[in-house]
Amino acid sequence: MTLNIMDAILMDGYRIALTFDDGKQQTVDFKPFLVSSHHPEVRAFLDPDRFAQFELRHGELVWGDYDLCFPIMDLYNNTFLHHGVHLAAA
Repeated sequence: MTLNIMDAILMDGYRIALTFDDGKQQTVDFKPFLVSSHHPEVRAFLDPDRFAQFELRHGELVWGDYDLCFPIMDLYNNTFLHHGVHLAAA
């Protein structure tokens, strides 16, 4: 099954409400990931203005030129932090 993100809305803080093409909606809080990272390129997204500059590209949620992105299934299931915190940039 191929999933795409159809809509992404910045809520408060570092939470983004996602709508997938199968109709599922998921609100993902990225703050725990960002705060836990030791990588300076990831921590740079703690700047609220920089974090807010995400976009949807080819059905994926990305920042910059894929400077920060996440596996779509992890966003869909809201489980990307449950695999252990990823400390490196994407």
